[in-house]
Amino acid sequence: MMQNHTVHVYSELQEEARILPKKTLIFPVATSDSYVELTPQKPMDLGAFTLCMRVATELSGKREVILFAYCVQQVDELNVWRENDGRLSLYLAGEGVLFQVPQLGALQTHLCVTWNSSSGATALFMDGRKSLTKIYKKGHFVRSGGRVILGQDPDEYIGNFDTSQSFVGEITDVNMWDSVLSDSTIKDVFSRKSSETGNIFDWDTIQLNINGNVEFLQYEP
Repeated sequence: MMQNHTVHVYSELQEEARILPKKTLIFPVATSDSYVELTPQKPMDLGAFTLCMRVATELSGKREVILFAYCVQQVDELNVWRENDGRLSLYLAGEGVLFQVPQLGALQTHLCVTWNSSSGATALFMDGRKSLTKIYKKGHFVRSGGRVILGQDPDEYIGNFDTSQSFVGEITDVNMWDSVLSDSTIKDVFSRKSSETGNIFDWDTIQLNINGNVEFLQYEP
């Protein structure tokens, strides 16, 4: 029994040793020049995806807030927004799909967006809870070759930022997969029962190019 206990404790210590320090991005004020560019691990030719992040913002009132922007040349290929009226939205190269969900606030919200080209099925998850499913952009494909940024909405390939659309707050745990995760997996990622990370963006190993007034913090999980 003592030997089994020793092996069990050693296994737990090994698991703890593999836990990396957590990192988070703080956007303290609205600007027209502060953003973070993310480097994908593979080309973003996508017929399906799951995009997750933990986000907190105290921005309120009738103000658009960009949460995630992927621009290919001068086209907004994949954007996630908080709209003027507080709804959350996904835009894939054109008209968007909007969801009436609880408002983002100062407490971190785990936000996920899922989309599948073959069916058009699109849904939001907030803290593991799933929205209704909407049909959006059936048969569409996301193109590769662009750039992904947090904090700003580029009206050009990278540049021409609008302060009134910039993000203010905290973003962390940005992960993206080239498939639709199951509802149960998304719940486990939210509750940290699962340590699964994305194969397009893996927050544990992601390359960040920080520009302007953005604070990068690390902390123990």
